Amino acid sequence: MARFSFRGFVYVLIVMLGLLSAAPNILPQSIKQQLPTWYTTSTLSLGLDLQGRSHLLLAADTNALFEKQLNSFSSDLLSELRSQNVRYTKTSHSLTHKDSRSGSVVFTLRSADDARKVKDTAYQISAQPNGSSALDVEIKQSTVTLTLNELYTEQLVKDTLSRSVEVVRKRLNETGLTEPSVTLQGKDAILVQMPGMSDPTQVKKLLGTTAQMTFHWAANSQSEQVMNKQDAAGNTYRLEQKVALEGEHITDAAGVLSSENGQPVVTFRLDSAGAKQFATMTRDNIGRVLAIVLDDKVVTAPVINSVIPGGRGEITGNFTLPEAGNTALMLRTGALPVPLTIIEERTVGPDLGSDAIQTGVESGVAGALLVLAFMVAIYGRWGAIASFALCINMALVFGALTLFGATLTLPGIAGLILTMGMAVDANILINERIREESKKGRPAASAIEVGFDKAFATIVDSNFTTLIAVSLLFMFGSGPIKGFAITIALGLVSSVFTAVALTKMLMLRVVKSKHKNTQDRAQQRVPLRFSSPLLRLSDKLSGINFLAKRKIALAVSVVLTVLSIGLFAKPGLHYGVDFTGGTMIELTAPTLTTDELRNVIESNGFDQVAIQEYGSEHHYLLRAPVLDSSGELENSNAKQTDALKRAISQADSEVSFDKIDMVGPKVSGGFAELSILALLIAGGGMLVYLWARFEAHFASAALLTVILDLTKTIGFFALTGIEFNLTAVAALLALIGYSINDKVVVLDRIRELLRLDPNKPLADTINEAVNSTLSRTVFTSVTTLLALLPMAIFGGDAVESFAVPMVFAVVIGTSSTLFITSTLLYLLGSRREKQGKAQLKPTAEEIKASLSHIP
Repeated sequence: MARFSFRGFVYVLIVMLGLLSAAPNILPQSIKQQLPTWYTTSTLSLGLDLQGRSHLLLAADTNALFEKQLNSFSSDLLSELRSQNVRYTKTSHSLTHKDSRSGSVVFTLRSADDARKVKDTAYQISAQPNGSSALDVEIKQSTVTLTLNELYTEQLVKDTLSRSVEVVRKRLNETGLTEPSVTLQGKDAILVQMPGMSDPTQVKKLLGTTAQMTFHWAANSQSEQVMNKQDAAGNTYRLEQKVALEGEHITDAAGVLSSENGQPVVTFRLDSAGAKQFATMTRDNIGRVLAIVLDDKVVTAPVINSVIPGGRGEITGNFTLPEAGNTALMLRTGALPVPLTIIEERTVGPDLGSDAIQTGVESGVAGALLVLAFMVAIYGRWGAIASFALCINMALVFGALTLFGATLTLPGIAGLILTMGMAVDANILINERIREESKKGRPAASAIEVGFDKAFATIVDSNFTTLIAVSLLFMFGSGPIKGFAITIALGLVSSVFTAVALTKMLMLRVVKSKHKNTQDRAQQRVPLRFSSPLLRLSDKLSGINFLAKRKIALAVSVVLTVLSIGLFAKPGLHYGVDFTGGTMIELTAPTLTTDELRNVIESNGFDQVAIQEYGSEHHYLLRAPVLDSSGELENSNAKQTDALKRAISQADSEVSFDKIDMVGPKVSGGFAELSILALLIAGGGMLVYLWARFEAHFASAALLTVILDLTKTIGFFALTGIEFNLTAVAALLALIGYSINDKVVVLDRIRELLRLDPNKPLADTINEAVNSTLSRTVFTSVTTLLALLPMAIFGGDAVESFAVPMVFAVVIGTSSTLFITSTLLYLLGSRREKQGKAQLKPTAEEIKASLSHIP
C-alpha cells in the first residue's frame, strides 16, 4: 500500500509540475501581476504564421571569406619569401564557386632548393593556436600550390558566423526593433525573425550590406600589388591592395550635415590604436591620395595635406541624410565579416496571423470536444476517465513546450490535434483489453491489471515506430516543421504516461472506492461492465472473414497505386515555393480589379508573374518563378519582390501584403533532397525496428502496406491539386507513423495468438486477430478523424496541405490494415509454411524448455 501511495504521489507531482508550467499561457493579466516575473514570462512564443512577423534566412558567402583569407596568407608569404631572397615566377590565383576550398595560389620557384624554406615560412605565417597550419602547401617540380586547410576552413566558418550573428543582432537592436531573434541555422546560414514587422525592406538593406570599410593609399611606382576600384560615379582609382587601416578600429560614427557645405556626411572616431596608426600614416604620406573603400566601392579619396591627429575623420559622398545615418549605424555596429545574401524570406501580416490563431484554436477545441464526447459515448465513466487523462496529456504537452521555450505555429497546433487523435489509441487499446478480460469473468481490479499489462507492449511498439518518423521531421525539417515534430513527440511520450500510469491509477481508485465498504466477497469479484450502443454494435461486427476476398482487395490496392504513380507523372504534384523556389505573395488590393492589377504588374516588366484570385474579393495570390536557377544570385529574387511590392503600392495606396514567401533555389533544392531522404530513412528505420521486434515477414507485410498507403496519398495530392509543400511532407511522415501504428497493433495480436496456438491454421489466426482488434481499429480511426475534420473543413489554406490529406490517409490506412496487411502476411506466412519454417522464432523460455528434455 505504501509503495502504491508513493507511486501515486510521484504521478500527482508530475501532473502538478506540468500544469504549473502550462498555466502562465492562460492566466489573466490581473493574476499575473501578483506573481513573480520569472514565472509569468515563461510562456509559449507564437510563430511567424500566428503572430505576424518577418523571417529572413541569410546565407554566408564563404567563397568571399576563403578568398580573402587565402589572399592575406599568400600575400604575407610571398612578401616574406622576397625578404629571404627566395625567387619565384608565374603567380596565378583561382577560386571556383562550386567548391570554395578548391581556391589556390600557384607559383614556381626558380630554385628547387628553396622548397623547405617555403614550407617552413608558410607554417610560421599561418600557424594556429592548436599547432596546425592554415595553409596546405604542395610542391611538385618546383611548382608550389597553396590552399586553405580543411580543418581551418571549418573553424573559420564557425567563428565567422558567430561574429556575424552578433553584428546582425547589434544592427537590429540599433533600429529599435522589438525582440528580434537572430540564430544560427545549419552550417552556413543565419535566421532572423522580427515580430510585428510586415515590411522588412529597410532591414534587408541593413543586413544585406557588409559595411567592410578599409583605407587604401593610391598606387605609385613603389606599390607591389595594385587593384582597381570605382566610385559611385564610375571613376576608377588605382589603389594598393594592401590595407593601410582596417575599419574595425572605428568606435563611433554618425550621419550629420556638414558644417562647411550643409551636405550629409558620415563622421567617425577611431580607437586609441587606430588613432595612433592614422596619425603616423598621414604624417608619413603627406601629398598622397587616401581612398576610403566601403563594400568594394570608393566613397571618398581625399589628398592628405597634413597630419590628422585625434583619430577623427569625415566621409563625404553622394549621401542622403537617411543613407548617411544607415552607413554610420553599420560602422558603429561593426562590419560583417562575410557577405550575407537573402535566400529565404517569409512575411505574415498581423491580421492574417490573428485570423490563423482564431481558426487554429476554434478547430482545435472543436476536434478535442468531439474526441472527448466520443470516448464518453463509447465507454461511459471509463471513457470519462480516459478523457480526463487526455486533457491532462494536452496540459502536460503545453507545459513541456513552455519549459523548452518552444514556438507555437499553425502546424504545431495541427500536431496537437493529431496528437490527441493518436493518444486516444492507447486509451482505446487499454479499455478494449480490459473489456476482453472482463468478458472472461475476471474481477474488476484483476481485469484492469491484466488489461494494462497486455496493452503495454503494444502501446510501446506502436508509439516507438511513430517516433521514428517524427524524429526525422525534427532532424531534417526547419522552422514550423520542427515545431510540428516536437509537438507530436512530446504528445506521444506524454500519452504513454497518462494512459498507462495515470489512467490505471484512477481506474483502480474508482474500483476500490466502489467496493471499499462492501463486505460481500462475491460482490468484489463482479467483472467491470462496459455497455453502450456503440460497443454493442462493435461486438456484432465479429466473425468477418477478411481474407475471403484477399485477391480482389490486393488487386484494387495495386491498381490504385499504379493510378497514383500515373497521376504523379501527369499532371504531377502542384509544388509550392518550398520546392520550386521563387516568390509567392498574398495581398489585398481594395481599389484594384484583377485586370488592373495584371496591367500594373506587366507594365512594370514582371511578365512571368502569375495572378490568381484568392478567397474573397480583391484578395490575390501572385507567383513569381526563380530568376536565377544557378543559385549564385540569390538576392535577385529579393530585389524582384521589393520592386513588385513598390509597383503595386504606387497603384493602390491601400494595399496590404498579408503574406510573402520567397525561397531561393539553394534552399528549395535542399528541401527536395532532405524530404526524399527523410522518407527513405523513415521507412528504413521502421523496417529495422520491426525486424527486431517481429519476424521478417511481419515487418515486410507492414512496410509494404505503408508504401502502398504512401503512394495513394501522393496520388491524392496530384488528383486534388493541393499544394505540395513542407507541410505536405509533414503529412506524409505523419501518415507513415499513423499507418504503421495501426498495423503494429494487429501484428502484435497475431503474434500473441500464434504463441497460444501455433498449430491453428494461419488464415484462422489472422482473421481472429483482425476481428479481435476491429473495434479498437475502428474507434481509433473515428477519433482521429473527429480530431482532424474540423481542421480540414475550417482550418483554411494554412493547414490544407496537412489536414485534408491526413483525413484521406486515415481512411486509406485503416482499410489497408484490415485487408492489405492481413493479406500480405497470409501470403508471406504461407510461403514460410511451404518452406518448412515456423511462423515465429522460439522464445528464450521455449528454447530453455526444449533443451531441458535433452539427456
